[in-house]
Amino acid sequence: MRIGLIAGPWLPVPPDGYGGVELMVDSLARGLTEAGHEVLLAAPADSRCPVPLLPNTEVSDPSTLGITGSELHHVARAYAGLAEVDLIHDHTPAGPLYRHRPPRAEVVATIHNRLTPASRELYRAAARDTALVAISRSQLSGSPDIRVAAVIHHGIDVARVPVGRGEGGYVCFLGRMCAEKGVVEAIRTARAAGLPLKIAAKMREAVELQYFRDAVEPILGPNEEFLGEVADGDKYALLGGAIALLNPIQWPEPFGLVTIEALATGTPVVSTPLGAVPEIVEHGVTGYLADTPDALAPLLAGAAGLDRAVIRARTEERFSAERMVHEHLALYLQTAAAG
Repeated sequence: MRIGLIAGPWLPVPPDGYGGVELMVDSLARGLTEAGHEVLLAAPADSRCPVPLLPNTEVSDPSTLGITGSELHHVARAYAGLAEVDLIHDHTPAGPLYRHRPPRAEVVATIHNRLTPASRELYRAAARDTALVAISRSQLSGSPDIRVAAVIHHGIDVARVPVGRGEGGYVCFLGRMCAEKGVVEAIRTARAAGLPLKIAAKMREAVELQYFRDAVEPILGPNEEFLGEVADGDKYALLGGAIALLNPIQWPEPFGLVTIEALATGTPVVSTPLGAVPEIVEHGVTGYLADTPDALAPLLAGAAGLDRAVIRARTEERFSAERMVHEHLALYLQTAAAG
């Protein structure tokens, strides 16, 4: 099958640092190629994913994130360039409503973000002629009227992730520098448990910098080490050396790739049970769930006793790139047959 993948214009595939959608698209593109399919990737020109890249795309520009004109310009070029493929899988927010599609190609689109009243309306309209993919059951919990063809959890190339021993004597936080990710709650939890906390966070945008200055920097103390944003090698070393990943998120996140990255290193996840977390973390097996920082702190001692080999094995079973690719291919074939 000839498959076209469309990523957004904002970050390269794979990303140089933070970028969950781009990591997922990279894994999917590699996996589809390894499965014997032809993949053409419509992504920024500075992408390094080892599949053919649609020519004449522009380099990534994160400053245009949220600017509709930039996104639609990229989407229009992508659909025009993918005229000869059998199926297009669109990972942009606006692309599912683009109507100048190649006449012969079926279209699949993944909903990567939280469904808001405005985006619900968009995806209801798109579902008329697009096979929609949700990334968790939680993502759909408030939108039963949106017709979705499949729920497919993200996966990663677990074999590329080194297994850690958790011998660093610290817990870690990894995410964006914002209130929703729960960095302040992570600081409180680690302090209550009497454990050092290493914080790695994306902090590029003005709102992220402002949140750090206003809410996080003033409360940092000797118990916390702020690392900034970390690259892949350093990220897996950080996760693998930790007693646990502290993930006290404060919003219903549709998935949360960092959770499966931690689990792939064998490191348990201690988290609030919001969004898709209960679909990912098996309480008492691969981590622990509790509602508040005060309730999370006592669980860290128990997390240190969880079997890291079991955590790794469960991640290989449930969140591998191979599983993700297999489920997408089944949907592609179903969509092509229906068309």
